[in-house]
Amino acid sequence: MQPLALPEPPAAWYQLAAIGGWQAVIADTVHPLAHDILAARCSDELGQTRGWYELPCSVPVLCAAATADGIQALQQAVMALHAEGLPLNRTVVVLVATGDGRPPAPVRAGATMLTARTAAVVHLPYDPHIRAHGLMAARLRTRTRQAAAQITGAVLAAAHAAWGQPLPDAPQPAPLPSPAL
Repeated sequence: MQPLALPEPPAAWYQLAAIGGWQAVIADTVHPLAHDILAARCSDELGQTRGWYELPCSVPVLCAAATADGIQALQQAVMALHAEGLPLNRTVVVLVATGDGRPPAPVRAGATMLTARTAAVVHLPYDPHIRAHGLMAARLRTRTRQAAAQITGAVLAAAHAAWGQPLPDAPQPAPLPSPAL
């Protein structure tokens, strides 16, 4: 079975949420964030990353492997976001462990730097059950479920800090264009 063909423009996701009357939508994308920011700057256009950040009530969650290379790429992306003036105060970072044990020293140091610049940094522990069984909650380790709750809490806290509590009502769909006469 093929994945759904979903719209690429961030505004389309906002419109889908409005049509559905949803207050929250999770868009899981593989998006080359830093590349998009630099390409948009060089072409003097608005990039897709800016489009996501400019949506009302969006809380971006940036994920990276909890490795030296992963943290370095994430730090570069966060520096690019900062240089563009995008709101890091409502950006949540998730560092995904690639094995059991304590994160390497560069990851711990990078997490400290990112904590000072973003809304939150959450460590998602390694869980072999995800690869074998997906996100079936009954098979996930307790630490994994706790980390998922921390991620959810961090996103909600960032949204409340940015837009208040309670959050604004769900968006209203854009009106359909009037037919040409």
